[in-house]
Amino acid sequence: MLRLNFIGSFRAQGKIKKSFRNAKLSYLNRVRFAVASFYFGMGLCFATWASRIPDIRVALHLSDADLGSILFALPVGQLTMMAFSGKLVTRYGSHRLVVLSLSMYAFCLTNLGLATNAWQLALGLYFFGIFGNMNNIAVNTQGVYTEQLFKRTIMASFHGVWSFAGFTGALVGLGMLALNLTPYHHFIVVGIITLLLIAFNYKFLVKAKEKRKIVEKKKLFSKPDMSLVWLGIIGFGSMASEGIMFDWSGLYFKDIVQAPGPLIILGYTSFMIMMATGRFLGDGMINKFGRKMVLQTGGVLISTGLFTAVFFPYLIPSMLGFMLVGLGVSTIVPTLYSIAGKHPTIPPGEALTAVSSVSFLGFLMGPPVIGYIAELFGLRFSFAFIGIFGILIAFLVPRIKVIQ
Repeated sequence: MLRLNFIGSFRAQGKIKKSFRNAKLSYLNRVRFAVASFYFGMGLCFATWASRIPDIRVALHLSDADLGSILFALPVGQLTMMAFSGKLVTRYGSHRLVVLSLSMYAFCLTNLGLATNAWQLALGLYFFGIFGNMNNIAVNTQGVYTEQLFKRTIMASFHGVWSFAGFTGALVGLGMLALNLTPYHHFIVVGIITLLLIAFNYKFLVKAKEKRKIVEKKKLFSKPDMSLVWLGIIGFGSMASEGIMFDWSGLYFKDIVQAPGPLIILGYTSFMIMMATGRFLGDGMINKFGRKMVLQTGGVLISTGLFTAVFFPYLIPSMLGFMLVGLGVSTIVPTLYSIAGKHPTIPPGEALTAVSSVSFLGFLMGPPVIGYIAELFGLRFSFAFIGIFGILIAFLVPRIKVIQ
């Protein structure tokens, strides 16, 4: 089997500078705000692209299958960069790479608005995927370092900020639609906002001195740690569900629900509200009910929400269904990252990379596959197909020993 944690071979042991460890709580809170701002910028850029997919599809005269094929360019870009992001973050520092990658991520977003035909959009999405992967590894490394400074779990709140950014992006998208602004002008505005976030916060990022460890050379093909693989599979199901909400919820409300005018974005907005809410409340729910209960409940909510939207394709039931999906996916990935980071024998960076790599395949490959299924059987059937993933999550959770 392909060694899924090979990126971990490039990671070094991060040693956070003493100036951060000995800092006052007020300064640490400023650091936390700065890191959260980068999560917000990344989420805002992605949500902005997702909010204008229906308009871009119409402008370029794309069918569901055409759009599905083009959306594959994004995961291809992610996969291209996956083997190098960890190495670059280790060599140059996550505090440098997160600035570079988020800046380029915003720049690539603006270029998506310039596409006049399918190949240009595909090329733009390819580079959007490259810098998205780099930014994902860099910003989560910053999140891990910041969590070490506070000596308590705060990763869910960072992912909550990312989700809140998605909600904000949906609202901004709604405003831009009301103003009849083109996707390009919309993307330019968001790009400027992202650059301002970088300018005001980059000085407060955590600077960690990386000491390269001597790592025994391993074969490219070796057996991965199966507990991490199973965590990744759960993440795959959750992020596939999350991915179709980003890329297809607007089209579902437009073509299936037949929502009037700007209300086509209502499904996406309701999903993002509940996902953000669930993530901000996630740590408290885990402490009260335990990881297993929260993960299983999340899986059930995903399936219930998607099946509700499929069997009752009307405005209010579909909106409520998408809200359940948002609540269901909200705590799954942060919880998996927390479990992986505490692996007894594998360093946190290596374990996180393995789980996130498998998980993000669901986020990136799910939406394009949905395009093909929709072309053959219709969009409702494709949403029902993804609904099965929630049942799979609920089934797997109690059978994975590392989930306590």
